[in-house]
Amino acid sequence: MAEHSAPDHKHRSAANSAAPLHSRAGAAGGLSGGLSQPAGWQSLLSFTILFLAWLAGFSSRLFAVIRFESIIHEFDPWFNYRSTHHLASHGFYEFLNWFDERAWYPLGRIVGGTVYPGLMVTAGLIHWILNMLNVTVHIRDVCVFLAPVFSGLTAISTFLLTRELWNQGAGLLAACFIAIVPGYISRSVAGSFDNEGIAIFALQFTYYLWVSAWGGYVFIINLIPLHVFVLLLMQRYSRRVYIAYSTFYIVGLILSMQIPFVGFQPIRTSEHMAAAGVFALLQAYAFLQYLRDRLTKQEFQTLFFLGVSLAAGTVFLSVIYLTYTVALYAISAVYFAGVMVRLMLTLTPVVCMLSAIAFSNVFERYLGDDMKRENPPIEDSSDEDDKRNPGNLYDKAGKVRKHVSEQEKTEEGLGPNIKNIVTMLMLMLLMMFAVHCTWVTSNAYSSPSVVLASYNHDGTRNILDDFREAYYWLRQNTDEHARVMSWWDYGYQIAGMANRTTLVDNNTWNNSHIALVGKAMSSNESAAYEIMRSLDVDYVLIIFGGVIGYSGDDINKFLWMVRIAEGEHPKDIRESDYFTPQGEFRVDKAGSPTLLNCLMYKMSYYRFGEMQLDFRTPPGFDRTRNAEIGNKDIKFKHLEEAFTSEHWLVRIYKVKQLDNRETLDHKPRVTNIVPKQKYLSKKTSKRKRGYIKNKLILKKGKRPNRKTV
Repeated sequence: MAEHSAPDHKHRSAANSAAPLHSRAGAAGGLSGGLSQPAGWQSLLSFTILFLAWLAGFSSRLFAVIRFESIIHEFDPWFNYRSTHHLASHGFYEFLNWFDERAWYPLGRIVGGTVYPGLMVTAGLIHWILNMLNVTVHIRDVCVFLAPVFSGLTAISTFLLTRELWNQGAGLLAACFIAIVPGYISRSVAGSFDNEGIAIFALQFTYYLWVSAWGGYVFIINLIPLHVFVLLLMQRYSRRVYIAYSTFYIVGLILSMQIPFVGFQPIRTSEHMAAAGVFALLQAYAFLQYLRDRLTKQEFQTLFFLGVSLAAGTVFLSVIYLTYTVALYAISAVYFAGVMVRLMLTLTPVVCMLSAIAFSNVFERYLGDDMKRENPPIEDSSDEDDKRNPGNLYDKAGKVRKHVSEQEKTEEGLGPNIKNIVTMLMLMLLMMFAVHCTWVTSNAYSSPSVVLASYNHDGTRNILDDFREAYYWLRQNTDEHARVMSWWDYGYQIAGMANRTTLVDNNTWNNSHIALVGKAMSSNESAAYEIMRSLDVDYVLIIFGGVIGYSGDDINKFLWMVRIAEGEHPKDIRESDYFTPQGEFRVDKAGSPTLLNCLMYKMSYYRFGEMQLDFRTPPGFDRTRNAEIGNKDIKFKHLEEAFTSEHWLVRIYKVKQLDNRETLDHKPRVTNIVPKQKYLSKKTSKRKRGYIKNKLILKKGKRPNRKTV
């Protein structure tokens, strides 16, 4: 037996060592199908392509930094940056217990328990490692360049996932696609410090490793159970599936509950019920498989019938107890209750992978060697399930094992003209795709909302830095504890750049508080002053785009303020009052009187009626709404203008304090006392001597006559 076992062992080891060479040669796909290169050269080529994809993805996301500077974009990233700065300055435990008193005055916000800390912890960890290596870098620069760096990791994880699903050539193409695709770049440019910058990497890498650890895990925690459920329906259950999913669910459940913001949500909310249901179903299925292996067929059928009857009785009693309507609603809506936002962003990786598979197949067919196809390598699978089930037709998704009769069939070679035409068309399509991605990234996704730019007729560029100008003024010229009222869009930026207390911000967790701010903006000045006094407001900040034609100003958002305020205060605010009788929203003379006298209108157009933008338009002409304003004589009683930016884009008003002595509404009391006439000096140029007013006059008496006496 020993003599025969040794040669067999050598034969099997030689076959196993040769199998990876054939699989790697076939896995090269259309990129290197016609090249007979060693495995080392193929690895070097793959590494080079992945490095170039990373470099291209990183470089294409730097347009905003090159054109403007290294700054944080948009609105939400400013809160993420402020939280990361607090984490890097005070430590992780202080961050978890951080109470932000500058947000949602007078309520405040517990930050550590209301955010997913993955983004902040990642940036803070990178900053700490760089400082440990004596690489001096500010935490802001780490936040700005985090998303471009992770785009390269996303390309690598997409390559690994696509290689597992198809082959290496498709994986390399998928990595190149996702590195420059606009759907992903839109949320990962330099300065876009948001969860999506690293969530797509976590998404792809989680699919590859079946590990869940990031804030966007709800999508994954539902998709992986769906995959396991489909495997059970296809009767592809195995011990590996049981071990993998059970470990994934238990470890992921325990780790996710350690995050304060998540807490007990995995066992209470409907987004996680699909994972729990599949886990219970998998345990029941594994238990039935165990019983079927241990019991006879008759015993198993009897036990199965009893179990099904018991389960049916339990469900029936539950339906009676909970009422059948609620139960049916829960069953039908439990999995579909999850909300999937930014669908285009999550769809982008899948589209890139499918496109890469399609291009890889085309290149493999039209660039591959005909001799290679006539003698294809025989794949060898070392999967334990394949050894136990030799009738299994495939071992990977997309890799269907061919029967011997199919392997013996040869394909007829294609002519060189057809190959050249198809190859040129595919290459032109890829070049057009690269040019399109670069153009869209440069023009659509590389302009920060904090800094605006306009272009003259000769192509020169004008930088409009009104936002930072206004926030810097607030930081330098107001009290440290000043409260600023604005619409919720600008709350994060005011707290991040001006470091001042805000009433509402982009978290939007308290709708009644937002409605109160909307009511103040929609009311007249006197009613708004009462609201602002109750909220201790010191300054009011608005955005006005009538001078430069900026369409994202507060007048265009005003109807949303009215609608939100009407939802909480329907007796005081009605949306119909701000429209004309014809149902139009107008800012000219034909506009609604309620609109022309509300606080938002007066703060936006104060002193604007005196401004004439050019000789072709009258004074007070709004470029955004293309109309001459209807109320030009605007005066304030309780507010005063504090600051207006260079292009009138940001306007700040100070709320006046109550007078120490209230002014009288009537004239002073009139008395009957007649005032004395003022004495006019009789001194003239000729008479230089002074004159004493009310001088005593002495009267000389007469001496008595002695004779009389």
